[in-house]
Amino acid sequence: MTVLSPLSLWTTVRAVSAFNVACSFAALWAFVKFSRALRWQMKTTQLRGPPHTSFIYGVSQDLMSSHDTARIYERWATEYGVAYMIPSVLGQRKVVLCDPKAIAHFYARETWTYVQTPLSAAIREILIGRGLSWSEGEAHRRQRKALTPAFSNAAIRKLTSVFYDSAYKVKSAWDTVIELSKDGDAIIEIQNWMNHVSLDTIGIAGFSHDFGSLNGKHASVTEVFDTFGSNQQASAINKVIFLFASVFPIIFKIPSKRTNLSKKLSVTMGEICNDLLIRSRREKDVDMSGKDEEKSIIGLLIKSEGQDAELHMSEEEVVAQMRSLFIAGYETVSITLTWALIELSQHPNVQTSLREELFSFDPNPTYDQLKANLPYLDAVVHEILRLHPPIGETTHVAAADDVIPLSEPVRTESGKMMDSISVAKGTLITISSAAINRSSTIWGADAKEFKPDRWLTEDGITGKAKEVQGHKHLLTFVDGPRACLGKDFAIMEIKAVLLVLVKSFMFEMRDGLDTEVEIARGLLPRPRVVGEDGISVPLRVHRYE
Repeated sequence: MTVLSPLSLWTTVRAVSAFNVACSFAALWAFVKFSRALRWQMKTTQLRGPPHTSFIYGVSQDLMSSHDTARIYERWATEYGVAYMIPSVLGQRKVVLCDPKAIAHFYARETWTYVQTPLSAAIREILIGRGLSWSEGEAHRRQRKALTPAFSNAAIRKLTSVFYDSAYKVKSAWDTVIELSKDGDAIIEIQNWMNHVSLDTIGIAGFSHDFGSLNGKHASVTEVFDTFGSNQQASAINKVIFLFASVFPIIFKIPSKRTNLSKKLSVTMGEICNDLLIRSRREKDVDMSGKDEEKSIIGLLIKSEGQDAELHMSEEEVVAQMRSLFIAGYETVSITLTWALIELSQHPNVQTSLREELFSFDPNPTYDQLKANLPYLDAVVHEILRLHPPIGETTHVAAADDVIPLSEPVRTESGKMMDSISVAKGTLITISSAAINRSSTIWGADAKEFKPDRWLTEDGITGKAKEVQGHKHLLTFVDGPRACLGKDFAIMEIKAVLLVLVKSFMFEMRDGLDTEVEIARGLLPRPRVVGEDGISVPLRVHRYE
């Protein structure tokens, strides 16, 4: 008979105890998961929707590999109704809303009843920090209120000259390129230039700092942004990691090329923001009378750092706001300007009509004139924003049980007709702004066409489109507490840049009107001419005489 030594006995007992503890935790986790799933099943209206195409991924892989998810969402809405369910990763199910009334209800309750998914929050925290786009509830309300004065009409009116200045720098550079050309025109890769416009403008307008990228100066932040665009081949492993991260967000912490780029961008922006803050604090200490400075973005942020500030923000929050504004000002505006020049190149009649309106007005319209006295420019800009929202869809999670009203009834899985749907806490809600903006049901049979004239007549916007609550009945800037704070800033910048460039140049697709444009991977989805590397969009540019 073998007698165990005390040490061996203790090791065996420890191993058994560890195993029992692990089994207990596993059993507890399974019980909690089962209880939540059962509650969700009982409290959430079970809607119809597309079947699984993958036992593991549901339909998520199909959506991820599609170049036009908006068409897929719209097709499902036609088949299953204005609210439906789609199977997702590892048995998850998402509710997709395609109904204006339901979407308005959702947006009105954002940051409180509907919050970011854990994955979305993790991505934003890594990339931006705990700023306005990351925060929820009272913290979001406080931060937004502190920043709002920087985006008022009065504040943006003072920035109009900055928008024009960036546009004229591009004009000067392109004039030089065309002069050096023997053919009287030049092939110009316009997306890179629009990136420079956006960066220099947000630098000067927001933080009183000129990156000088339009003058050829190297900016470390653009190098990192550009790396996202050059990294087009997402490996199958990276796609799988991202899909599983929607269920287990901690997976996103695993190092990969994209997460490493995100961290590098965050660090680079953080260094720039800290330098700008130090310089601006110094300038404020020297000139204590600069009251106008307190209405600038950087001025308001420095003011909010004070312990006695009504809307106090920590230094971490201040730097996060700066990172967030850099990304928003850089990515979304440059993408929209690139799409604008593509659409004008593909529709020369629209380009001609726009140019005629611009030449009939003052050389450099004021802020108020840009806003109200150039109707065709306004129509072109909003048609671009309708067809090409920089962020095509979002998914949130219900933080509490809710009942969502519908403008028309939907048929449930059991065949019952419902004019509202119940969602339990933990329900994932997806809204495709691109699908709503381009929906034939909402915008009419010509919804997929680039047609600025729709904005110029009373009957150009259909009755259903008028039910969409958002800027100009669009979801491009979303709505409610998370409505884009810099909306008017972006629109004025886009209008000023297009005004200068369209008056100065004529644009054509390099390879003719039939040139195909596809969606490429950047930090956000970007246009790219088919066959080009990275996010290249080469256009043939002539000087307009």
